[in-house]
Amino acid sequence: MAEKIISIEGIELLDFYGVANSNFNRVCDLFPKLKIVARGNAIKAIGTEEEIARLEGRVEALGAYYGKYGHISPSVINQIFQGGLPEEGTAMPSDVIVYGNNGLIVKARTENQQKLVDLYEKNDLLFAVGPAGSGKTYTAIALAVRALKNREVKRIILTRPAVEAGERLGFLPGDLKEKLDPYLQPLYDALNDMIPPAKLQKFLEEGVVQIAPLAYMRGRTLDNAFVILDEAQNTTLPQIKMFLTRMGRNAKFIVTGDLTQIDLPRRSDSGLERTLGMLRAVDGIGIVEFTGKDIIRHALVSRIVKAFDDAKVEN
Repeated sequence: MAEKIISIEGIELLDFYGVANSNFNRVCDLFPKLKIVARGNAIKAIGTEEEIARLEGRVEALGAYYGKYGHISPSVINQIFQGGLPEEGTAMPSDVIVYGNNGLIVKARTENQQKLVDLYEKNDLLFAVGPAGSGKTYTAIALAVRALKNREVKRIILTRPAVEAGERLGFLPGDLKEKLDPYLQPLYDALNDMIPPAKLQKFLEEGVVQIAPLAYMRGRTLDNAFVILDEAQNTTLPQIKMFLTRMGRNAKFIVTGDLTQIDLPRRSDSGLERTLGMLRAVDGIGIVEFTGKDIIRHALVSRIVKAFDDAKVEN
């Protein structure tokens, strides 16, 4: 009889073991010739060397699957441990963008969200403009996470203009990062839905995922990256030009914004609308204009947006 400790690498332990150890128990059922004991971030296998090697190979395959798709289900356990990797169509239905945490399935839920997903395949630069709650940023971040998991890019860079980076920001407590994090929190929220917390923290520490104010983009060339500029309505024309000219090799850029929520001192200072006009006919650039029909927050949000639009209330 042989004995081996097999590490569980690249898989969140809760996902590996499953609710009430359902996934782990299924693995044990599929290897009746082995005694398998849970050891936290590893499992101990006792049995023949041949069966232990087969189990180790299946655990590695499960880790590779989880790294790509970010989820484990009973059907995935069955297919991987009984034969091989699930077929591509089974693993990732065509309407799913990415599998998030705790069984969350992120997919396009409106016509324009799906249009953004479709245009992503054909364009390296996308603009997604429309009202709050229409899923512009969330869909863009889902595409970025998918690209990272599929190794299409090496890093994700998320940025926003800090429109109050003057006196009022100076009164906030903490260092520069702590002062700016409130502006960037919506981006963290979306990432926390889609990347396991420990892995996200590691990505942030290693620079695989970067979240920074727009001013930090100056002078950089962004290669092999998926870059999202959020709240672009609060950029001036020189700022948005600076951002767009950061695009390097093998880069994907998405710019999101809401032209009804300009926080600059003067509405005319916003460069987003002028940029859309200049770039609308440029080959390789896709533009998606979201509407109130795309709002997927509380049902009241779409009614509120419509009421403000009907009253022609400006910022």
